[in-house]
Amino acid sequence: MDRAGAAPAVLPAAVPVPVPVSVPVSVPVPVSVPVPVPGFAAARPAIELHNLTVGYERHPAVHHLSLRWAAGSLVAIVGPNGAGKSTLLKALAAELRPLSGRIEGLVGRRVAYLPQAPQIDRSFPVTVQDLVQFGLWHQVGALGRWKGAHRQRCREALATVGLQGFESRTIDTLSGGQFQRALFARLMLQDADLLLLDEPFAAVDESTSADLLQLLKNWSASGKTVLTVLHDLRLVRTHFPQALLLAREPIAHGATAAVLTPANLRRALGMREAFDDLAPWCEADAAAPLGTPAHAHEHAPGHTLHQAGGRS
Repeated sequence: MDRAGAAPAVLPAAVPVPVPVSVPVSVPVPVSVPVPVPGFAAARPAIELHNLTVGYERHPAVHHLSLRWAAGSLVAIVGPNGAGKSTLLKALAAELRPLSGRIEGLVGRRVAYLPQAPQIDRSFPVTVQDLVQFGLWHQVGALGRWKGAHRQRCREALATVGLQGFESRTIDTLSGGQFQRALFARLMLQDADLLLLDEPFAAVDESTSADLLQLLKNWSASGKTVLTVLHDLRLVRTHFPQALLLAREPIAHGATAAVLTPANLRRALGMREAFDDLAPWCEADAAAPLGTPAHAHEHAPGHTLHQAGGRS
C-alpha cells in the first residue's frame, strides 16, 4: 500500500486522503453531487474481504467477513458498541494485521484514515494552515519545501469547508466543529482512493454534519470509496446507499433499507458481551459468497445503536 511519510507527533496517525480541491463543493450552501464519469469508478479495483478475521492478541473482535465494495461505494458501518467496527477500519488502514483471511484491492493504493479521536495535542501552538497543509505530505515529503502553490491549495481547501481566513488561527482556538472541518480540509489535500472515517460527525453541530456529508458524497461520486462508522441510523438511512451491520460477525450487508430491518437490528442488539480477552480462537466456517446482499425488508424507525461495551 502506498503510504505518505510520517507526520510530526502533533498529527494523528492518518493516512493520506482525497479529492482535488477543484471538485465543486459549496459550504455552507448545499451543492449538487457531481455526476460521475461513465466507467471512471469501474476502472479502479474493488476492495474485497475474504473470510477476514481481525482481533487483538489472537482473540477475534470481528470475524468471517466476506464482502466486496466497488469503487465509489458510500458505505455506513453500523452495529452495537463492541461490534468490531473500529477494529475493521484499523485492519483496512493496515494498523492491525488480520488474524486470518485476506484483504484484496489495496495494493498500490493510498488509504486515508481519520480515527474517532485524532491524537492531536490541541494545546500545541500549531496553526490551522500547518495542520491542513500536511495533507500534501505525500507530495512534499520530509525534506521538501512548501511552495506558494501548496499554500494556495491549502487556502482553497479551507474555503471549501467554510474556514476561509482561519489560516493563521491556532488550533486551540477552534470549536469542535471547526476543528473537524479543518481535518476534512486536510483530507481534501491528500490523494487516497479509500477513505476510512470513524464517527466523523460525533460532537459536531447539525450544520457542520450536513456540510461534511456533502463532501463524502462528492468523494464517492468522483470514484473514491468511503467507509464511515456511524451510530445515528437516521443519518445512515438518509445519506448512505449501502450499509454493513456488524455484531462481531456480519449480520447483513447491502442496500441500506434491506440491511437496517427490525429483524437484523434485533439480532445485532442481542450481542451484549464485552470484548473477551480469553475468547477462544474461532475456526473458519465456509465463507459466504462475496457481496451476498441482505434480504429486502421493511426498515425500522430511525434510532441510534448504543449497546454493549468492549472494543469496537
